[in-house]
Parts: sequence; structure tokens; C-alpha cells
Amino acid sequence: MGQIDEEKLLEQLANPNQRQKAFALLVNEYSKPLYWKIRSFVLTHDDADDVLQNTFLKAWKNIAEFQGKSKISTWLYRIAINESLDFLRRNKTTNKANIDEEQSGVAQRLMSDEYFDGDRGQALLQEAIATLPEVQRAVFIMRYYDEKKYSEMHQILGTSEGALKASYHIAVQKITEYIKKYQ
Repeated sequence: MGQIDEEKLLEQLANPNQRQKAFALLVNEYSKPLYWKIRSFVLTHDDADDVLQNTFLKAWKNIAEFQGKSKISTWLYRIAINESLDFLRRNKTTNKANIDEEQSGVAQRLMSDEYFDGDRGQALLQEAIATLPEVQRAVFIMRYYDEKKYSEMHQILGTSEGALKASYHIAVQKITEYIKKYQ
């Protein structure tokens, strides 16, 4: 992300005559990084594609209200994270056995996914991450993979920095325990 002149893009998005063309540029610029961000949450290609589409639909519907208080990339990232978390919440099953079965099969499903290019260790890490509650998962992914500062995560999730630090610490402990159990 970042090859686009955000200031110019914002001007074009604010102009109803240029909005559609500017939004197409935005989609072109941010689709790939947002896809991979979403994919780290929802794991499968088809689900990530659906969530990405929902992210851009929500962005399009709300682009006129974007006030420029943050970078457009941060705004899109926030929408993508929230859409990912909403997806996870919607697809949570009430049957605990199904959840355990789903989570324990993550590594195997990833290893057989043509879009996954990691090894068994990375698949096991993804499986461990999948066992985390949604917010801990979000905090872990943003801190571990994206190296986001807690102040940036605060802007995205609206949670205090202290709570974010605690969530990350707990997530790391849970992941470590999970990996030790299945190695």
C-alpha cells in the first residue's frame, strides 16, 4: 500500500463526477494487501474474497462520509478488520464439538489449499491463531504480522492500549501452549 497519492485520491472521491474512477483506483491499489490481511483472519480463499467484497461495498457506501481524519488506507484496514471479525462472529457454530473439529483441521485444510504457500509450522501457527477469541486474534495478527503499534491498534479497534497489550500477551501464551501440545 502507499503507491497512490492519497490527497489527490481524496479530492477525486469527494467529487461526484470523479468518484467512480477514483474508487476503481482505490480498489486496484488496496485489493491485494487487504485480501491478505482478511485472509489471515478467515483463512480460506473463498471466505477472504467474500469479506474483501463486503469491505469494498461498505467503503463505497460510506465514502462520502470519510472525513480524512486518518489515512484512507487506515480507514480501509479498519473496515476490513471489522468485516473479518463480523464474518467470524456470524459463522461461529453453537456446537463446541464442531468448533474444536474446525480448529484442529485448519492446518490440514491450509496445507491442501492451493493458495497457501507456507509449511507445516506456519499452518500449525494459523491453527493456533484460529483458536483465539476474535479480538485476541485481531490483536495478535496486527502486532505479530503487521508490527502495528498499540496506538495504531487503538485507532482501528477503539480499545485501550492497556487492554490491547493484555490481549496480545494472553494470545501469545495461548498460542505457545497450543503449539507445544501439537508439535
